[in-house]
Amino acid sequence: MQDLLKRIDGLLKEKKFVEVRNIVAEENAADLAVLFEELFGEDYEERAEFMILFRLLPKDLAAETFAHMNSDMRKHLIGMFTDKELREILDESFIDDTVDIIEEMPANVVSRILKNSTTGERKAINEILRYPKDSAGSIMTIEYVSLHRDMTVAEAFDKIRRVGVNKETIYTCYVTENRKLIGVITVKDLFTAEEDDKISDIMETHIISVDTHEDKEVVGNMFRKYDFLALPVVDKDNRLVGIVTFDDAMDVIQEENAEDFSKMAAIAPNEESYFRTGIFKHVKNRIGWLLILMISATVTQIIINKYEAAFAALPILISFMPMIMDTGGNCGAQSSTLIIRGIALDEIHFKDFFKVVFKEFRISIMVSAVLAVVNGVRIYLMYERNFLLALTIALSIIATVIISKLIGAMLPMLAKRVHLDPAIMATPLITTIVDCCSIFIYFNIAVAVLNV
Repeated sequence: MQDLLKRIDGLLKEKKFVEVRNIVAEENAADLAVLFEELFGEDYEERAEFMILFRLLPKDLAAETFAHMNSDMRKHLIGMFTDKELREILDESFIDDTVDIIEEMPANVVSRILKNSTTGERKAINEILRYPKDSAGSIMTIEYVSLHRDMTVAEAFDKIRRVGVNKETIYTCYVTENRKLIGVITVKDLFTAEEDDKISDIMETHIISVDTHEDKEVVGNMFRKYDFLALPVVDKDNRLVGIVTFDDAMDVIQEENAEDFSKMAAIAPNEESYFRTGIFKHVKNRIGWLLILMISATVTQIIINKYEAAFAALPILISFMPMIMDTGGNCGAQSSTLIIRGIALDEIHFKDFFKVVFKEFRISIMVSAVLAVVNGVRIYLMYERNFLLALTIALSIIATVIISKLIGAMLPMLAKRVHLDPAIMATPLITTIVDCCSIFIYFNIAVAVLNV
C-alpha cells in the first residue's frame, strides 16, 4: 500500500493523470477508500488532487469507493459534485448505501441527494427511512430478484440476465405471488435443473425470514447461525419488502460488538472512530459512567468506616483489602463476560437462569477452594503461623468468590429480562457491586473469627 501511495502521489504531482487512472481502475473499492484517507489525511479539503483523483475513477468504481469512504469525505465530495456527477454516483449506488449516506448527512446535503434522485429512488429511500433505526427494515435493500412460481428455469435465467446487473445479489432469488413470499431458490438450484422445469417444482418452501421491525442485532445473529448470503425481510402480511445482504449483516455485527465493548468499558457507544471523535465528545461519552461508578463506590467507603474499630484493633486487616476486592472483581468479570457472550450468541436465555446460576455456583466452589487454600497456606507461613488470620482470609475468599460469580452470572440475564443491554452489566459495574459485597463479607468474617 505504501508503494502504491507514493507512486500515485508522484504521478498526481507530475499531472500524469492517464497513468493514475490506469492504476486505480484495477484496485478494489475498499482499498481505494483507505488509499484516499492515507494519501490526503485531514488535508483533503485543501488539496485539489483529492477531487482530481476521485474524478479519475471509472463511474461504477467511483460509486463503490464513495460508499466505503468516511462521512466527512463523502460530505465534502457531495459539496464539490455537479448535479450531473451526483446523479451518476446515485445511479451506480445501491439504495441501502444511499440510505446509509443520507442518515449521516446534514439536512441541506440530504435535500440535494433527494433532489438528484429519481422518483422511484426517492420513494424507496423514504420507505426504508420510515423504519426504526435499529430495525431490519432500516438496513435492508429493495434490490433483489423476484421470480414467479409458473416460470420455467429458462425464463428465470432470462429475467436474471435482464435485471440482475442492477441488483445487489442474484445468487438467491425470491418467489412471490401477489407480493407474498412463497419460496426461495438459488442460482445453483437453477443451474442443476432442466430448462423446462417449473420454479414451483424446485423452489424451497421452508423459508426463514425476518419481520421489518425486528431488531437488527437479531438479524446479525441469524446470519451467524444459518450462514446466509441474504435474508428476506417481510411485513406483517408476509409480503416481501426487501432483503438484508451479508455485507450489511457483517456491518451490524461489527457495530453491535463495538457498542458492547464500549458499554463493557463504561463508555457511551460512539459510531465514529477514535481519531475522528473530538476530545469533548470523548469526555462526554466517558464522564457519565465514571461519575455513577465513583458515587456508587461511596457505599464501600461507608462499610469501611463502619469497621474502623476492627482496623484499630488489627491494622494488618487493611493490607488484605485490595487482594479480597480484586479477587472478587476478577471473578465477577469472568462470569459476566462469559454470560454476556452467551447471550449475544443466543446460547443463553432467561429460561436458563437457574441452570446457569447452579453451574456458576459449582464452578465458584472449586475455584474458591483452590484460591483459599493457596492464600491460607501463604498467610499462615508469612505471618508467624497465625492460624486465625489465615482462616479469616481463606473464608473471606471463599465467600467473596461465590458471591462474585453468582452476581456476575445473574445481573446480565436480569438486564436482558428487563430489556436492558446485558453489556452494561460488565466489568466496571460488576466490580463496584462486588467491592461492596466483598468488603462487607470480609469484615464480618474478621469480626466473627478474630473477635476484633
